[in-house]
Formats: sequence, structure tokens, C-alpha cells
Amino acid sequence: MALPQILHSPQSSSSSSLIPHKPYLNPSSYTKTAVNFFTPPHLRRQRRRKPNSLSCSASSFSEKHHTNPPKSNDVVELPLFPLPLVLFPGAILPLQIFEFRYRMMMHTLLHTDLRFGVIYTDSATGTADVGCVGEVIKHERLVDDRFFLICKGQERFRVTKLVRTKPYLVAEVTWLEDRPPSGEVEDLDTLANEVESYMKDVIRLSNRLNGKPEKEVQDLRRNLFPTPFSFFVGSTFEGAPREQQALLELEDTAMRLKREKETLRNTLNYLSAASAVKDVFPSS
Repeated sequence: MALPQILHSPQSSSSSSLIPHKPYLNPSSYTKTAVNFFTPPHLRRQRRRKPNSLSCSASSFSEKHHTNPPKSNDVVELPLFPLPLVLFPGAILPLQIFEFRYRMMMHTLLHTDLRFGVIYTDSATGTADVGCVGEVIKHERLVDDRFFLICKGQERFRVTKLVRTKPYLVAEVTWLEDRPPSGEVEDLDTLANEVESYMKDVIRLSNRLNGKPEKEVQDLRRNLFPTPFSFFVGSTFEGAPREQQALLELEDTAMRLKREKETLRNTLNYLSAASAVKDVFPSS
């Protein structure tokens, strides 16, 4: 089976200090081939090819992303990593760190709580206000003082004040949580099941286009409640970080799932058209 992926190529990194530990997404055991997602024209970016592009793996999602969830009105200071990617709660992010200022940050984190803020930035839109905490769950320090990290997305945050910019960014942040659902919980669960169904159809059709056996797609939701499942779905939209950022910033699970459902529906329409063309013109 295959993981759905945004139609255009992933954007390249603007930071020389961070390299992904793996060059591709590898969620769990059910993806070996990427599936292209349809991206609306206003979200597309020009294809650029540079080495060391970052990618965020969504290989390990759990129902609880932290043991002691902070209160939404808590204000804390958090070191920040501005990156050309979006980290979601529950997602896995492999990184290699070699720039001096971030090595300094890692030395500090190793003596504290191993948590920092990942926040999306690009040259066109600047740095976002909403990001996600990355907690270091595995690390390896090399002889030249570089670090290999495996991080996991935890709670979301909003930057309220920049405390300092050197040697690395530190900001005051408040925690961001989805609002309680306004409708029935069953309605939210139904919406999550519909999104999962679209994902399965996209994977199935993509496998067909790539000449792979159309096997039955296994359980993608894995007993996740709607909110963490919506984060998982958003994390698979690799290649469209601005759309991912918009999903991350939403404070309503239903709105996030509805937006993801629409993207999946557009993708399915695109793949259906591509499949029809391939049937008529097999050589193409």
C-alpha cells in the first residue's frame, strides 16, 4: 500500500543546519510508494531541486501525545527551530544537526526536557505564529559534535513574544488546543471514517496507476480518536506545507477533517481522470 502525498515535489530546505535522517516519508509498515495528492493552484509551489530537503515522517501516532498536557493559558519559554516543514502532534521527525548554534541548543536541551518548537517558515510567507513541540525521543551525538535526532510531535503552540534571537530563537508561547465539538461525538467519528475511506480509495487507485496490485487497504485509523487522526491525515500531505500549516492552525477538529476530506476528494478525481487517460493511452 502507499501513503498519500501531495502532487508537487517537496520543497527544499532553506537551513543548512538540518538534514532529515531519512529522505522520505515512511509511516508505519503500510507505505512503500507515494500517492500524489491534488493541490489547489494557489497552494502549489514551483518545483525546485536541491539536496538535503527535509521531510517529516508520520510513522508513530498515539492517542496521547504527552503525559502531562499543559493548560491552554500557560505561558512558557521555548527554543524554536524555524524549518520549511510542518510538524504535527504524534508525527515522527528525523533530523541531523550540525550548525553551531543548534548544536548549542541541543547541549542545553540534553540537560533540560529535550523539547523545542518546530515552526514553519519560507521566503514567501515568513515565519508562522503557530507550531508544534518536538520532543527528542532518541539522539546520537557523533565525535564531531553533530547530532542525529528522532523527534516526536507533541502539543501545538502559538508564539506570543520573541524573547531573544541569538544564538538561537527563544519565544514565549501559549498552548493551542481544539475547541470541544459543537455537535454529537458520533458525527465527528463518522466524518473521520469518511476521511479514512477517501484515503483508502486514493491509495488503491494510486497503486493501480503505478502498476501495483490493488490489495485491500488495511486500517489507516488504528483506533485513533478524530482529533489525533486529523493530525495524522494532515501529516501525510507532504509537499504542500502551506496547506499543512493551515490544517495545523485550525482549532476545530471537524473543520480540519472537512478540509482534508475535500483535498482527498479532489485527489481522487484527479487520479480517476489520470486512470481514464492511461486506459485510453496505455503507453503514456
